[in-house]
Amino acid sequence: MLYELLYPLREYISGFNIAGYISFRSAAAAITALLITFFLGPPIIRSLRRHHIGETIRIEGPESHKVKAGTPTMGGLIIHLAVFVPTILWADLSNRYILLMMFVVLWMGVIGFIDDYLKVVKKLEKGLVARYKLMGQVILGLIVAAFMYLYPGNPELVTVTSLPFLKNVMINFGIFYIPFVILYITGFSNAVNLTDGLDGLASGLMALAAFSMLAIAYLSGRVDFSQYLGILYLPTIGELTVFLSAMVGGLVGFLWFNSRPAEVFMGDTGSLAYGAALGTIAILLKKEIVFLLIGMVFVIEAASVVIQIGWFRHTKKRFGEGRRVFRMAPLHHHFEELGWPESKVVVRFWIMGIFCALMSLATFKIR
Repeated sequence: MLYELLYPLREYISGFNIAGYISFRSAAAAITALLITFFLGPPIIRSLRRHHIGETIRIEGPESHKVKAGTPTMGGLIIHLAVFVPTILWADLSNRYILLMMFVVLWMGVIGFIDDYLKVVKKLEKGLVARYKLMGQVILGLIVAAFMYLYPGNPELVTVTSLPFLKNVMINFGIFYIPFVILYITGFSNAVNLTDGLDGLASGLMALAAFSMLAIAYLSGRVDFSQYLGILYLPTIGELTVFLSAMVGGLVGFLWFNSRPAEVFMGDTGSLAYGAALGTIAILLKKEIVFLLIGMVFVIEAASVVIQIGWFRHTKKRFGEGRRVFRMAPLHHHFEELGWPESKVVVRFWIMGIFCALMSLATFKIR
């Protein structure tokens, strides 16, 4: 909105030419997002508390988590405001990538909101039936795949993904591209949702991942940088930098309230939406493999649940008694059960996230 208003005025006031720079608008979006969380976060949290929209702690969860019962949830609404408002203000709303990302967040945000509403307000223990949630994720994957075919940045690159460490080497998924997109978005949406179990864990890791993707989006949208680094040049993809900056600002601002002891939880309203958003951005940037490294903590968390459930079912069928690989899954609960304080688990997982992000960015020079 402000971009459309200010940039045309550069012909009369040269200073407005700054609105044409993605770097300026990205910084403005991040600052705007931070201010929105700081000013609107407290009244939203008070409203959630007043309407008794509090978290229900699972009986089988860690004993130390029972004190968190009643903490306001659906805090993803704060992040949504902090992402949507700056994006509308500072991004080029004629850019298809921006419109797609806003749709992705809105789509999964609604599904997550319904899930939270059913659990917290209607007191349905499992919330939205898993198959309906999965159906929503699959449909979203189909929409994103259709977008890639209908509006390709480069028609020759629709079904391919680039590989880290290797220059000009790509994998072509061919007819398997649509199932791959569905699996990728669904996987990351659920992986982030599973990681959202400790105060500040998911929000901090997502901020790190979004910041890494922000750098990649900016480099991929510049002819000079992309040629110098030997990565794919994707015209107009750089505008995603504005959206990602708003996302980083919103998540960091939310972390102000979500750090231990949390005043509010993100809930499925936020975790499902921004997990899907990160997965979609990786697909748009053709960096699906690289993002597996950036989001390795999310991948490990999801894998721990799959391993735990799979081994439990296998041993129960074979020995008549289910056995566990981890003391509790997802993995962050395993370390809690080992006696690690929650804050130590969170900070160490953040450190792992930082390491993975730095390793992934290093792949752009080690080629």
